Formats: sequence, C-alpha cells, structure tokens
Amino acid sequence: MGSQRNGFKKETFILSVDVGTTSIRCHVYDKEAKIRGSCTTKVVLLYPEVGRVEMDPDALWKGFIDVVKGAVQDAGVQMRQIEALGISTQRGTFTTWDKKTGVPFHNFISWQDQRAADLVKSWNRSCTMKVSCIISTALSRSQPHHVSLFQVRQAVAEGNCVFGTIDTWLLFKLTKGHVHATDFSNASSTGIFDSYQMCWSGFLCSLVSLPLSIFPTVENTGHDFGSTDVSIFGVSIPIMSVMADQQAAMFGECCFDVGDVKITMGTGTFMDINTGSKPHTSVAGLYPLVGWKIGPEVVYLAEGNAADTGTAIKWAQELELFSDVQETSAMAYSVSDADGVCFVPSFSGLQAPLNDPKACASLMGLKPSTTKSHLVRAILESVAFRNKQLYETMLRETRIPVTRIRVDGGVSANDFVMQLTADLFGRKVARPQHHEMSCLGAAFVAGLGVGFWRTREELKKLQNTDEVFLPKGSSKEDAGGSLNREYIPVLQSWERALRRSMNWYSKP
Repeated sequence: MGSQRNGFKKETFILSVDVGTTSIRCHVYDKEAKIRGSCTTKVVLLYPEVGRVEMDPDALWKGFIDVVKGAVQDAGVQMRQIEALGISTQRGTFTTWDKKTGVPFHNFISWQDQRAADLVKSWNRSCTMKVSCIISTALSRSQPHHVSLFQVRQAVAEGNCVFGTIDTWLLFKLTKGHVHATDFSNASSTGIFDSYQMCWSGFLCSLVSLPLSIFPTVENTGHDFGSTDVSIFGVSIPIMSVMADQQAAMFGECCFDVGDVKITMGTGTFMDINTGSKPHTSVAGLYPLVGWKIGPEVVYLAEGNAADTGTAIKWAQELELFSDVQETSAMAYSVSDADGVCFVPSFSGLQAPLNDPKACASLMGLKPSTTKSHLVRAILESVAFRNKQLYETMLRETRIPVTRIRVDGGVSANDFVMQLTADLFGRKVARPQHHEMSCLGAAFVAGLGVGFWRTREELKKLQNTDEVFLPKGSSKEDAGGSLNREYIPVLQSWERALRRSMNWYSKP
C-alpha cells in the first residue's frame, strides 16, 4: 500500500501515540521500525485534594493532536503518507461524558488516584474492585468539569452518560463521536471486565449500581476502529490498533511466547509474564489481564506492579540529591554500600505481594556519615528490591518456567538498577536500545493490520541489539542461579524497614 503520484510510489509510515502518566509521545515508524520523527508534550496532573489525582480531558486531547502534528512535521513527511495509526494509553484512567454533546462530566480520574483505597483493601487485595468503586463515587465526589451533578444524574437516567478510559475518549474525539469503543487489553485493565468470560462484569456493575449501557463496545486489539475525521489532520487516517500501555510494551518487546517476561520501569514498575491462552488466578495480588486479542487468538498476562519507581527518583531529584538523573548510577557505584540506609518506595502505598495502601515512604538508618551518594544508592536499591519481590511472587504463583526477561522504560537506562536486578534474580536480563516499547507495540499491531509488516517473525528480526546484564560471577548468557550472597543482609534490613512502614496511615 502507498500513495501514488505521477507514477511514483511514495514511502509510507506507521504513526503511533503513547499517552503516558507524565507525557504524551508520538513516533513515526518506517519499514525497519526506525523512528523517523518524534514529538513529546507533558501531561499536567491535577491534585485537587490529598489522594486525588486527575487530568483535564480537553488538555489531554489538545496534547494528543499537537504531538501527532509535531511528529509528522519532524519526520518531514505528509499526513497522507501515514498508512495507519496505533494508540497506546495508560490504563485505568477514566472519565464519563455526554454522548450527545461530547462534553465531559468531570476530569479524568487517574490510575494513581487513592480515593477507593480503603474499599480495595477490604474487598479484594488484587485491586480488581478499584475502578468499580471509583466510578460509583466519581459523579458525587469528583470536581465537575463543565456541568452540575444534577445534569450528570439526568444524563445517566436518559442513557446519555458514557464511560471511557483514555483510549475510548480519544476514539470518540477522533471519529467525531461515531465510535464508542475500547479493546480487550484496556477493558481487562479496568477491574470491571471479566477476563474469564471476556465481557463486562454484570455482577460487579450490579454490585455498585452501574448500568452496563455506559460501557464501550470491546473490540479486538488489532480491530479497524474507523478513521480519523478529515477535519482533524486534513486527511482520514485508519485507526488500526488500540492497546493498554503495558500490554503494548509486551508486544513491542516481542514477548509472544509463554514464559516471556517483560518489566517496564517508568513512573511505576509493571512486571508481566505471558501465561498463554489461560488467565491466571492470584491470591497474592497479581492480576490476570488480556495481553491482546488479534483475530481468534487471545493471549493472557499475569501482572504485578510497584507504583513508585520513577516517582521516587524524581522526588530525590527535587530534593537536589542530584541534578541529572544520568548521574545516579555513577553515584551509587561510587560507594561500596548504602551505609545501612534503607528506602521504602511507597508514596502510593505498597502493591503486590504486600497490598497495603496505608504504607508510607520512608528513609531509615540515617547516620552522620550518610552522604547523598548513600541516599541515591538506597533509593536505586529499593527499585531492584521491589523487582525481586514481584519476580518471586510471579514465579511462586504462576509456576511457569521463565524463558527470557526483557526490561524497558525510562528507569531501565540506569545500569546500577539493571545490574542489581540481574544479581537479585540470578538471571540474565536484556535491555533494548530503545526504551519506549509501548509506542512500538501499538505501531506493530497497527502495521500488521494493514500489511505494513507481514508476520511476527518479521517483527522479531526488526528488534535492535540488546544490552545484556548477567548476574555477578556468571559468564553464561543464559545464567540462572541464586541470590548474590553479599546482598542477603542488605535485603533483610530493607524488608525490616518495609514492615515498619506498613499500616502507617490510619483513618482520620
């Protein structure tokens, strides 16, 4: 496929946008999966009250449009050379709006929002109730965006109120209100979707008095979602994939086989293992997700997360422990240990396997001899320690032999964290040259849908050379082993600090 002019076939491209927690990124990919043009803009988070995290839907929409136009301009190509659009978005962030006017009833409520934490803790440790609880309270407790609470209730009664995560909102806007849909990967990440029956959960909706009519149609991940309205970009661009960001990163890493593990270290850490055609049932806080549904194939993942990875590093930077995040690995290596200092990364509570929303972030073991380098090392160690917790939980629960481990996300650029993670796992971990896998995954699915790429084997060949981190003392590429002995007492001290940080916040 491609545009023809005067008998000359113009080169075509795939456009992919990733709407993350802190930024919106857009890349233009060529046939070799190389980035030909890019554009990024920041996402502004709103904190109207303690524990509440929101986003302005109109600002998010404007940011989306700006990065698409900016990336195409940066690539030096024309909109009509874009063969398909793929969209990857953060998960569990939602709003509701009037389907007739398209006006949002309230701000997006972020996945980081804590207003349902108590209900999540008491109802279900795996957090499957979180979004259900928030939606049922959102219309009465969230700041109205443009309208009164009475208008919201009236719209629900009249059947004009619709629900959507960010992908659904963007599809609605891009098609001028013609499409109210999502895909299976995004739906399964809301906590309201039954990943076993592959439909919205009527039981959960009835439990919190939510009408099923407000929810979007769930389509395949590689579905033809329609085309962008010509008034937006000047041409109509087919929207050929919609994916949740962690599932998109899994696809971008080509983790297509059972036992493949992907770790994304960004704002938070998300560890996913491919469980094949069956969803995993957890007791420790892993949650079953649809990785993707393409044609008749459904691939499931089991996922665990730690919420405060990049958040902790950014906090340390704001305290002026360092000026450039690239300095942190060298700072950590400049001292032999953390001088007995332990950091607990729990600004948003602790997730699997501890599942304590009342846990606090803390620094313990401070001494007059403690330096900035010791503090930085303690913070970076905590990231790797949480990785180890998630990894052991995943192995214990799924009992699936791990075939390979691939790590992406901004924090994966830190060599100290990567090496310590390999040491703690006793396994080889690989880091791709490019860390933004969510964009690439959505691009891969969209490209397969229009024949831009033909097979998954072709996608694997497009992967850039990885940088490999082996456990200390190992020279074998497929190294596997036990925990490095020198870290056993350090890890034990950190686990004591972790326990002391738990259940810190009590109800007012």
